[in-house]
Amino acid sequence: MSLRPRPWPEVPALTAQVARAAFGPAGSLAIRLRDELGAWYEDADFTGAYPVRGRPGISPAQLAVVTVLQFAENLTDRQAADAVRGKIDWKYCLGLELADDGFEFTVLSGFRDRLLAGGAERVVFDRLLARIRELGLVSAGGRQRTDSTHVLGRIRDLNRLELAGETVRAALEALAAAAPGWLAAVIDASWQQVYGQRIDGIRLPEGAAAREELALQYGRDGYYLLEQATGPSAPGWLRDLPAVQALRLVWVQQYYRDDGGKVTRREAGEHGLPPGRARILSPYDLDARYSEKRGKGWIGYKVFLSESLAGPDGDDPGTGRPQLPQVITNVETARAAVSDAEMTAPVHERLQASGLAPGEHVVDSGFMSGDELVAARLRGITLVGPLLADQSPQARSGGHTLAQFTVDFDRRQATCPQGTASTKWVPYRRGDGTRFINVRFPAAACRCCPDLARCTTAVRAGRQLTLRPREVHEAVMAARAAQDTKAFRERYRARAGVEGTMAQATHVTGIRRARYTSLPKIRLEHLAAAAAINCIRVDAWFTGKPIDRTRTTHLQRLDLSPAT
Repeated sequence: MSLRPRPWPEVPALTAQVARAAFGPAGSLAIRLRDELGAWYEDADFTGAYPVRGRPGISPAQLAVVTVLQFAENLTDRQAADAVRGKIDWKYCLGLELADDGFEFTVLSGFRDRLLAGGAERVVFDRLLARIRELGLVSAGGRQRTDSTHVLGRIRDLNRLELAGETVRAALEALAAAAPGWLAAVIDASWQQVYGQRIDGIRLPEGAAAREELALQYGRDGYYLLEQATGPSAPGWLRDLPAVQALRLVWVQQYYRDDGGKVTRREAGEHGLPPGRARILSPYDLDARYSEKRGKGWIGYKVFLSESLAGPDGDDPGTGRPQLPQVITNVETARAAVSDAEMTAPVHERLQASGLAPGEHVVDSGFMSGDELVAARLRGITLVGPLLADQSPQARSGGHTLAQFTVDFDRRQATCPQGTASTKWVPYRRGDGTRFINVRFPAAACRCCPDLARCTTAVRAGRQLTLRPREVHEAVMAARAAQDTKAFRERYRARAGVEGTMAQATHVTGIRRARYTSLPKIRLEHLAAAAAINCIRVDAWFTGKPIDRTRTTHLQRLDLSPAT
């Protein structure tokens, strides 16, 4: 299937006539998008995803529009293909004749696979954003806000015993489909009895000893299968099957063998389990991870959405109408265990690359740190958000915190609240390369200090401070002082509105539950969902649709004004 770039088709006269008659002057979302945005995708945008030779395929620009409309209406592939065949407004948007019979729904999954293979997954989002920017509806240097929300992976929650058994079963299923003759020669009928059905659907032993023995049986079977699939008698391509690769990765994390070949299940200790952020939880999705936020745990991913703000609160204070639409400017998807602070710099890099870096970026405390404040400032971005509270023992007990010490970086000295100067200033690097400074006060002076109980619990040594480099320290001190002011609270009010964006993304496009498995596919899903949200928002802005910020009850809607 090759690409033969064609110009975006004009709307056939009969299609336009029937669409106007069916939907009236107001039209529908698909009709208005065609009228307002025109052709925002071109076949040439997808050149890298298609080969040069082969019979011509369906226009990738049209498939991209179908994908966006699919997420705008939260449709499956089959429903979207039916909409192309049967919905007049979709035909209008795509420039199709009324008699056009569309395409098979499998074309959409093939289109997504081509985008991923060609590294063109961001085109669906970026080209629409570029079109919105051309219309002057979003620009660099303004205010933006970012937040994240959890995404549930499209997998079952398995315990460790179920994970081991299901991983072996998944590898057997893949091998049985790919090389049935070879597999029949290396296993016997007992394997069918153990792995013939999903492990989470059978009754597992209740006793601890029996469950441990079953786990070891799974381990031995997994090692045997790996040895056979990678041995000299096996076809070379068997080891590259995704299910066999998953078995290998899961076994590295869950089991080990000693020099005598004895299989042991990994537990905490010398041969312990990997940390949670790296632990594979399903053989069907190697990227899904477990995480917790505000006491809520989930297995899957995180999506980070950034959006533009038109004014102090996004609205024209005189009319309440948005000055400009609140456009999604960036989408990032990560494994669930990735913290918000780890994504602050990647978000800024992406916004700069797209030419939409904000002048002021409003975020919550999870995205904030001294390093991020400094890094954002170097990019010309003012990061607005509360820093996490000081968790030192002195802060929890009402003692002398770091903020009460005077630090002179030029003289490489700190002075305590009682006027005692430090005697040691030792810069060092942590194992991960982060720079710190250890500051020590004389033990003799500290022992005689009347405020010793409020300052340190050390018996033999004096008070010690752990400082960050000058630029980070000063940025943190200034931010902590500013976040207690009324002016900061007024600026930070804009962050609250991002919850509405998360609600729209999850309720309208259904991104709370992943449609696909693996990080690349889910990243493409979120980019398409964000493009759909931008279409909905731009359309609402063009049509003057008001933003209903609050819900009203039936009682509140009653007109109880006195009769005249």
